[in-house]
Amino acid sequence: MDPGILCFHHCDHKVFCTIIPEQCPVCQQNLDRYDYKLLPFRVPYPFVKASQHPRAIVMKPTHGDFLNDYYNSKDLHIGVTNSHGYVIEFSEEGIRGVDPETKKWSNSDTSSDWDQCLMLEQFDELWNEIWDSVLLKISVSPLWEADRYDEERHNCFTFVLAFLRALECGELSEKAQDPKLFCKQYVVPRTSAAGKYISLYRQLKRQNYFIQNQ
Repeated sequence: MDPGILCFHHCDHKVFCTIIPEQCPVCQQNLDRYDYKLLPFRVPYPFVKASQHPRAIVMKPTHGDFLNDYYNSKDLHIGVTNSHGYVIEFSEEGIRGVDPETKKWSNSDTSSDWDQCLMLEQFDELWNEIWDSVLLKISVSPLWEADRYDEERHNCFTFVLAFLRALECGELSEKAQDPKLFCKQYVVPRTSAAGKYISLYRQLKRQNYFIQNQ
């Protein structure tokens, strides 16, 4: 899903594009590898596929994807991946990714919805056992039944913070005690960086180049 945005420096400008042109769009000089102040590079793609990142906190737009549909930081949905990369999430439909009756993981039909998401934090394999144990215990609680969902007061964010507090993993669990502090430290930096990439992507959908002064 990476659109492959490229950047090169020439004649005191940064030029963003998806295909390197034969001529500089600013000065019209022919380009070869000796003309660049800095060789072209690929702009880092900020999004990940949740299923490839186990033991992670992941976030995506409530509807659609980041590149095409994201406009408002309030319109975000957050979830947790288990050690297998299944997304466990809470919404108006209740808990997904876990069967509360059998208390077993169930890979959700919506897993493809998480193919373009932001990863807020990921833990290493040493956490596999305790991560899954705490996540399963939290997920099967009646607190996450569909009729308990409230868009403002008891939502996906509430679920993830409850899990992090129960995990007792140091700083991350401490920050999860205060939703505003958690957002400031983990959500805002990621969405701000992603916002710059999204803006660049949309510019390049409308035009072949995006040019910045250095």
